[in-house]
Amino acid sequence: MSGFDQQTVHDLEFQEIRNWLINFAIGSSAKQRLENLSPSNDFDAIEIELMRLYEFKQIRTIGESFPALDFEELQTELKLLPVSNAVLPQEGFVRITRASELVNSILVFFNKRTQDYPYLFKLLKSVYFTRELIESIEKIFDRRGNIKDDASPELATIRQKINRVRNQINKNFEKELRKFLKEGFLGETKEAFVNERRVLTVQSTHKRKIGGAVVGSSKTGSLTFIEPAINVPLNNELELLMDDERKEIFRILQDLTREIAHHLPLIEAYQILLVELDFIHAKTKLAIELQANLPGIVRSTRIELIDAFHPILWRNNKANGKTTLSQTLTLDANNRMLVISGPNAGGKSITLKTIGLLQIMLQSGLLIPVHENSKLCFFQQILTDIGDNQSIENELSTYSYRLKRMKHFLLVANKRTLLLLDEFGTGSDPELGGALAEVFFEELYQKKSYAVITTHYATIKLLADRLVNAVNGCMLFNTANLAPLYRFSMGQPGSSFTFEVAQMNGISLDLIEKAKGKLDGERINMDKLLSELNKEKMRLQRMNHEHEKAKKNAQEAEQVFLEKKDKFEERLKTQQDFIERNNVFLNSGKKMKAFIDRYVTITRKKDPNKQLFEDVRKYLLVEKSKIEESKRKLELMSAATQPIKKVKKPIPQVDTYQRDKIVVGSTVKMIETRQSGTVEEINRHLITVTFGFMRLKVEREKLMWVK
Repeated sequence: MSGFDQQTVHDLEFQEIRNWLINFAIGSSAKQRLENLSPSNDFDAIEIELMRLYEFKQIRTIGESFPALDFEELQTELKLLPVSNAVLPQEGFVRITRASELVNSILVFFNKRTQDYPYLFKLLKSVYFTRELIESIEKIFDRRGNIKDDASPELATIRQKINRVRNQINKNFEKELRKFLKEGFLGETKEAFVNERRVLTVQSTHKRKIGGAVVGSSKTGSLTFIEPAINVPLNNELELLMDDERKEIFRILQDLTREIAHHLPLIEAYQILLVELDFIHAKTKLAIELQANLPGIVRSTRIELIDAFHPILWRNNKANGKTTLSQTLTLDANNRMLVISGPNAGGKSITLKTIGLLQIMLQSGLLIPVHENSKLCFFQQILTDIGDNQSIENELSTYSYRLKRMKHFLLVANKRTLLLLDEFGTGSDPELGGALAEVFFEELYQKKSYAVITTHYATIKLLADRLVNAVNGCMLFNTANLAPLYRFSMGQPGSSFTFEVAQMNGISLDLIEKAKGKLDGERINMDKLLSELNKEKMRLQRMNHEHEKAKKNAQEAEQVFLEKKDKFEERLKTQQDFIERNNVFLNSGKKMKAFIDRYVTITRKKDPNKQLFEDVRKYLLVEKSKIEESKRKLELMSAATQPIKKVKKPIPQVDTYQRDKIVVGSTVKMIETRQSGTVEEINRHLITVTFGFMRLKVEREKLMWVK
């Protein structure tokens, strides 16, 4: 955990995240790993962990049928298997069977998904699909985990004898029970079990009337438990057979343990894989609950948080029915030291802690609650100075503790260090402490470190404004109702709103005015200026928000207009096509009506409708030729605009010499359709050709010269 001291982990409340994760784990090994989870600066290893977690979250969120991680760890089995002549307990074989079945299911799942989830697939390198383990165990155990009767011929024989003896014992007992019940010698319960033997419950006054072995009596002595004499030798025989059964089972399990021990490397791989998946699955459950994402990981030193929120604050607010506001901010080479100012209880510390906690979560291999377009890097070390850390044991005041921390920071800080300093410079005389804080700030700046600093000191705000790679930020405050907004704004310092917060908390205006009178005018004017800037910025943000809203509404209205326009144009075209078709039908109908009117039915002339029929025939020929001409025109236009398709039949080859012979007036043919036409105009590679009633522009390569 080089570069990540325990104080940083404590200050950022990372233990809360660990406890959260532990509740999601199944086995003790994964729980132990999560209990010890810490940020790392092994960048390559972190990136692999994050990619595995990202892939597992994808599996869970898109509804893939990943096998349920229902297993028990194999720690006991792994300790016993290497021991010579060791015997696994029956439940151990059941655990191994379940582990083998689960791993086989996981291998089947990834069989066709190796490209989809490459990082998770690499976890399977030490395991392989096999039913050998399962089949060996299933020969001995049934589905309930009991040893089968046919696990060995000897066991089968012993159990047959046991069943025969038990049946005889029960038969004898039932006979004796009926006999003595009829004679009234038995108590109300009639029978009982003592030391796993079935005995009669006899009234003590009649105990001498029943032959058998007395095995006990009731607490009051009113009842005596007697084993019928006829069953005494049979029960002794049953005990001997049961002992034979135990010895045979021990031998069977010993042989099975030796057989299973040959697969010890595979069983060890089962344990490693399932614990790793349990570990990743717990982190996945946290990611899903937080709706966390994997931000873009950049190699340059950069923090770009979009819609980030503090996970512990989010959980607490959710439990109380409150909304958690997200924060957006950027730290990069140009703005690597951020100074956050603003009112007390306005959210400065929680903004600083959000940055720090999300960073160490990421470097612990966890997804974080930010927008997926966020970008973060990895830091070699993250150092914090947050809260009151007095030490009675070492007799350190808060300020002394902070000075010791700062000494350490100045010693180890570099350009891959992230510093999180809350209430920077406080704990001593304001003027003297502020001056020392200013010097510390400059030293850390010279080391090119990254830092997030909260402060009320005007000197630190001015210094951040003066230095090129430092930047101010503030927590916004609503001066209208004297309430913090808990929203971060980057680019300018914020007023502490000391007097406004005092007024909000019930301090009288007289006392506030009296306090103002004790300050010099420049200090009051500066605070007033910052307050006015805050108001102006809020006004501009509101106007910008209204502008963006209006712009969005305008874009939506434009989109609706364009969609309606397209629909109207499509409808108009449909109507025009309909009108044209109706006009054709109408004209044809009028023509046919004229023919009908000319038709003569009663006349003395011979063949009076001969000319009419001739006119009808000519009309039909003309109309039919128009339709065919229209079809040919469409075919030619399609052939002229589409590339020549490859066909199985050989297409006549036209050499370059023939194409060069094509001039105005030449007769040419379309290579594909074999349609002949006359050249009217030549414009480089485009040639205008007349085909009957049509004029088309055709590429030279699609024509062949005829004459």
